[in-house]
Amino acid sequence: MTWRESRGRHDRGGSRVVARLAAVGGMCTVLMSGPAVAAGSLVTFASPSGRMVTALLTEAAQVPAPAVVLVPMLGHQKNEWQVVADRLAAGGVHALAIDLPSLSLPADARELVGWNEDIRAAVAYLTGRTDVRLGGVGLAGASLGANLVAVAAAAEPSVRSIALVSPSLDYRGVRIAEPMRQFGARQAFFVASVQDPYAARSVRELQALGDGSREVRWSYVPAHGTALLSLDPGLVDSIVEWFQQTLG
Repeated sequence: MTWRESRGRHDRGGSRVVARLAAVGGMCTVLMSGPAVAAGSLVTFASPSGRMVTALLTEAAQVPAPAVVLVPMLGHQKNEWQVVADRLAAGGVHALAIDLPSLSLPADARELVGWNEDIRAAVAYLTGRTDVRLGGVGLAGASLGANLVAVAAAAEPSVRSIALVSPSLDYRGVRIAEPMRQFGARQAFFVASVQDPYAARSVRELQALGDGSREVRWSYVPAHGTALLSLDPGLVDSIVEWFQQTLG
């Protein structure tokens, strides 16, 4: 594996953009990065939608600790985030991985944006726990999960920072340009492959929105969402470091 690091500055609001470009030889089918902690525990909480959300909580050893909600891609489940969750917990950050309401799109596409309510319920669950540091909640999502995270974060002032993996300006009506403007001065981190054209174009536009820090990690690996994290596991380190810095 070879790496090329480039650094730049985004002028809007003085926010900084850091690009990490990776060319990877060979294939890696699972996330394998750093020490793991014991498997998490299942928790449940109610969503404003009326659904009961079941999530996997992986806890940091030292409390109170910051916490991150992890949201999967469409058609994927919360356990795809387990290695990231383990790494976060080992680094002193609680991780709460949730499922989307369904593995497939709703019959009425207008319902899709409403799925962000489960993420907001997860934020409320975390902020109600005494072992979660006050003001220390973040969100991370992949693909559709990234778009839903942006919508939820814009509506939840308690969310301090977010990480979006392979986001899109418009995922079947879940548009996030305006939510990113509303996210304002809070901090956002984008991860995408330069060989994923729509995600790459979306990130370039999204990083200009809002006045907070907007950082980017680019990969040369031709993959999308959590598959990108599996094939380029150095990106997992970047996500963990991001939340340690912005929530710590």
